[in-house]
Amino acid sequence: MRLISFSDAGGTRIGVHDPSTGEIVDLARTTRLPRDMTAFVALGRKGLQRARRAVKSGQGRTPLASVKLLAPFPRPAKNILCVGKNYYDHAKEFHNSGVDASGKEAIPDVPIMFTKWPNSVIGPGAPIPSANDYTNSTDYEGELTVVIGEGGRNIVVKDAYKHVYGYTIVNDVTARTLQNRHRQWFLGKSPDGYCPMGPCIVTADEIRDVGELRLITRVNGEVRQDARVSQLIFDIPTLIETVSRVMTLEPGDLIATGTCAGVGIGFDPPKFLTKGDVVAVTIEPIGTLENPVG
Repeated sequence: MRLISFSDAGGTRIGVHDPSTGEIVDLARTTRLPRDMTAFVALGRKGLQRARRAVKSGQGRTPLASVKLLAPFPRPAKNILCVGKNYYDHAKEFHNSGVDASGKEAIPDVPIMFTKWPNSVIGPGAPIPSANDYTNSTDYEGELTVVIGEGGRNIVVKDAYKHVYGYTIVNDVTARTLQNRHRQWFLGKSPDGYCPMGPCIVTADEIRDVGELRLITRVNGEVRQDARVSQLIFDIPTLIETVSRVMTLEPGDLIATGTCAGVGIGFDPPKFLTKGDVVAVTIEPIGTLENPVG
């Protein structure tokens, strides 16, 4: 199932996208389900069952083009958890870029964790406000992002996928100079509007083999990043185990799993984003997250 958040004259709410018809099922019109994605995810299987019944009923359908598509979590309840240097080729290119302040080693021994501020989230099509980076070093990072369903603490690797609700896409837009200058990455990762997310959540039952998913990032139509999720240094179960050993994961928590080689800082000279550029991150079957640079 493809879950979305959207808005129109009736406010913000959630729905199910049917790509075969280009329509959405407005769950608020056909059920008493929450209008908020975090609250819906917290319902777990019961919520999905009710949503499936709503889809089968044929009621509450409206063209996707008639509403404004938002990030699946327009305002996440918490910071987005992120992983740095988690593809081998990217770890090497970033280590050699001159802005890596994470340590002396190119390939990390344990996951490098940081977060992005909730205010950084924007939806598909929304302009990335590059003026919020006063250092003019804005870069892109396409990433597969895990949506946590059933929460928990001390989740072990073998049980980790039981806690995955689904997947979405995040563009971990980064102000590179700030990332390096402040060492801890947080400020460079969290300018307002620097976390495009979407276009939907695809529930985990529709992803047969997450390692086979292919991530492609294009800037103005030029392919910059292209890798399989199987190339992660630390896979999704390892990330869930690592985080849950020190904090309780809850429904709707988000883990951006890291980016692959081909980011702007990896070129000589760097290819930073400028106003008028268009960044498109594709991971099928989730779709394409496309944003212009404002």
